[in-house]
Amino acid sequence: MKVEQLFTGCLAEMAYYIESNGEAAIVDPLRETEPYLKMAEADGAKIKYIFLTHFHADFVSGQYDLAQKTGAKIVFGPNATAEYDIYNGADGEEFFVGGGKITLIHTPGHTMESSSYLITDKDGKTPCVLTGDTLFIGDVGRPDLAVKQGDLTEVDLAGHLFDSLRNKIMKLPDDIIVYPNHGAGSACGKNMSTDTFDTLGNQKKTNYALRGDMTKEEFIEEVTTGLKPPPQYFPNNVRMNKSINTSIDEVLHKGTTPLDAVTFKEMSEQKDILVIDTRSKETYTHEGTVPGAWYIGIDGNFAPWVGAIILNINQKIIFIADDELRVNEIVTRFSRVGYDNTLGYLNGGLADWKIQGFDVDYIGSVSADEFSDMLAKGSIEKPVDVRKESEYLSEHVLGVENFPLDFIHSNFAEIDPEKEYFLHCKTGYRSLIATSIFKANGVKKVTDVRGGYEGIIETKAPLSEFVCPTTIL
Repeated sequence: MKVEQLFTGCLAEMAYYIESNGEAAIVDPLRETEPYLKMAEADGAKIKYIFLTHFHADFVSGQYDLAQKTGAKIVFGPNATAEYDIYNGADGEEFFVGGGKITLIHTPGHTMESSSYLITDKDGKTPCVLTGDTLFIGDVGRPDLAVKQGDLTEVDLAGHLFDSLRNKIMKLPDDIIVYPNHGAGSACGKNMSTDTFDTLGNQKKTNYALRGDMTKEEFIEEVTTGLKPPPQYFPNNVRMNKSINTSIDEVLHKGTTPLDAVTFKEMSEQKDILVIDTRSKETYTHEGTVPGAWYIGIDGNFAPWVGAIILNINQKIIFIADDELRVNEIVTRFSRVGYDNTLGYLNGGLADWKIQGFDVDYIGSVSADEFSDMLAKGSIEKPVDVRKESEYLSEHVLGVENFPLDFIHSNFAEIDPEKEYFLHCKTGYRSLIATSIFKANGVKKVTDVRGGYEGIIETKAPLSEFVCPTTIL
């Protein structure tokens, strides 16, 4: 029985393709259907089942479109309800795929419908278990992301999670491989490992949440302490995953429409349309951009930042790309987090925009060395670190205030458009996003620090370890 892990770095998400004797199953599919159809075609297999470990919050999953194209049965655990046809599997129910079987293990806690899937091969061996967001490598799922169900609180869900782990998962063989749904970088846990699989036995030794002598009360306190508010798009994605959405084919058809420079300009000036520049940091900085555009580079954590800072899930979007061969990929990555209202891209890129003689906006930038020298001389009015508060509190440059990109819109009233700001993050990706939003919102004097904090610390700038948070006044 073949079990293939399909890792998507932008979302730190793992889907799974399972095949045996001409039958296949997909677990936690992404929005796009083509990769799974091609895999099954290559194996000469028919997709029989689409299993979901739970209703995902951090991405829009593709079960409905995939089922429409294959006739596969969509399987959730108990308690799941949706607008489309699903099959609610029972705890312990077996589903046969070719010569093997997949057993549903109801493991509520992250959400009430959360389920894991035990894989059994033709010889009766159980080489792996797919744990969804119940058990990660080095962590467990957050108990605060579920859409409110009755009077259940996150403390109640944490209690359910403790029972699921102790009574279901930890009783499996120590040599079984744990395959989770997410890894490091996902907001669905607090401190996930960069590893994407591990043995259960090793997790019992190294995962804080599986400590043998941990009481239920200790577990609940541990997993509910230190939780930061989830990204604002999470509830929208849960809602979409329970609904019938615009088909991915229609989203791609509309979003990949080429727009000539004149049309693009007319659309960019409409108040209800947002321009996103997806090009590389270097190209964006050196060549300039369309006035008012926000920068979110496709080569960074694109989809999560789209979801975090574009507040309207129905926002109309047009975009600029480095390479027209990547236009399909860009629209796909917008859609993975539910932003289906992409209307097209700038055909011919910024070169055609400039040929038309249209205005170009430039973001100022300085090197880490220049920033450090200016800071030492006291010639920077407002130096700002846009990393997360936890990163800032761990270590930051003396004299630099914290303004996390995650909350840029809710805190923007603190920004004085008449002052001059120099922004940095860790490597220069988030600060460029923030710089573009500052400028689009009327801050005329704003500069990005190339290389970010990693470059600044090489200049021997004075650093401060753990301090209380500060805000821009």
